[in-house]
Amino acid sequence: MGGQPLYLEPRLESRLRSLLDSPDLLHTLADALGSPLHLVVPDQLADNLQQFRSVYGAHHLSGQVFYAHKANRSSALLRRLAATDAGVDVASLGELQHALGAGFTPDRIMATGPKNPEFLWLAARTSVTVSLDTRGELEQLATLVRKHALPRARVLLRLSGFEASGVRVLSRRSRFGTDVRESAPLLESVERYGDVVDLVGVAYHLDTTSLTEKATALEGCLRVLEECRSRGLRPRAVDIGGGFGVDYLADGGQWERYTTGLTEAVLGTRPPLTYGGHGYGLRNEAGTLRGTLGLYPAHRPVAGARYLGELLAHPAASLGGSPLAALLLDHLYDLHTEPGRALLDQCGLTLTKVLEVREQETGPLLVRLAAKADDVALEDHGVLMDPVVVPRDRAGHGTGAAAEPVGVHLFGSLCLESDLVTRRTVFLPRRPAPGDLLAFANTAGYCMDFHATRAQHQPAARKVAAWQEGDIWRWCLDDQYWPTTPVGGAQ
Repeated sequence: MGGQPLYLEPRLESRLRSLLDSPDLLHTLADALGSPLHLVVPDQLADNLQQFRSVYGAHHLSGQVFYAHKANRSSALLRRLAATDAGVDVASLGELQHALGAGFTPDRIMATGPKNPEFLWLAARTSVTVSLDTRGELEQLATLVRKHALPRARVLLRLSGFEASGVRVLSRRSRFGTDVRESAPLLESVERYGDVVDLVGVAYHLDTTSLTEKATALEGCLRVLEECRSRGLRPRAVDIGGGFGVDYLADGGQWERYTTGLTEAVLGTRPPLTYGGHGYGLRNEAGTLRGTLGLYPAHRPVAGARYLGELLAHPAASLGGSPLAALLLDHLYDLHTEPGRALLDQCGLTLTKVLEVREQETGPLLVRLAAKADDVALEDHGVLMDPVVVPRDRAGHGTGAAAEPVGVHLFGSLCLESDLVTRRTVFLPRRPAPGDLLAFANTAGYCMDFHATRAQHQPAARKVAAWQEGDIWRWCLDDQYWPTTPVGGAQ
């Protein structure tokens, strides 16, 4: 294996750990419903919401936590959240219909993302709040409201292109939102359509992990809110989007050792750590390391609700140096957030069955799974994390030669060379055997649905909702779950 195995052990909290400690249940589900199989844990979502709510409480802030529905299509997760006080951020007509059908009232729904006329019409007809990216969207919405005599629409203006004064900090470019330098004509349009739209606030969306960039954007939003007030408008909220992150790994040291080892492998000073020499964005040019590591920072000790807390404590350099939370509170602004991945932390896992284990003359074992790469899309999102082996036969597990660590390449079941469940060499604490399960933890956020296909007439993964009653796990099919599901209605 070229030295000690480089593990990337997943961070497992109590519910997922308990599920993985229930091998008979997991094998029964996979045998009955097929591989791959997604399991979601709705109650964990409600707990994660409370962590975000506690940050609001610590800073004495009001506002709404809007779950970013695009992160997972699950009906069970959405219905469980509808039983709380959370909201939902919908980015398509189908998501809006799904949210209304799950029990969300319009005052708890935010419509974002690219919008077609049907999406805008239903949003306006049901009086959900609409986050607008451009003057064109604003004009389109105003025209619909007037033409169909709809209620006055609540809107937020999404902005982008923020810039800090002093030390130059630019927020990351985004195709969502109007450049903040064009806010004046945008506000003029709001004034022109004041009879049909009600400006409730401004927003931003940044695809970055940088706290400084997000703080710069929030400062910029606060300045625009003041501009709104100077015009006689009465905005009352700022929506800072999502991007709070997840800490996927149990051990930050493992992440450091792996990324160091990957660099050495790309430079050729240690054996390869990937199939076909894939460098995850890094390359060797005549002995010099080039490129940028294109991976999600899988170890993030400050993530989720803690990240939000640090952002709110960040001083607003251009606004007197007060913490951002204090400025929001001083002006009595509501704070809206749109977490997706962070709200789904520890809310699910994906089961895959081992079909074949092949040895090569040299190098890692070749392990074929009853799944496609699209079914386990961790690497499509740049997340590196080991699966957990759930053996079929536990009699010999942990003893003798079977307990020796092994390096493996994980392949899918499509007739394609490119169907790699993982591009990297995965190190497992024991050799897997046909019939074992490999469980990929923490896949609920973006990794279950975004890339799912039915290529080669192979099925997409089914989805199951699971919850605990005391020490017993109960389950039902995802679309059969409701917060009122009785024990007798599930397995």
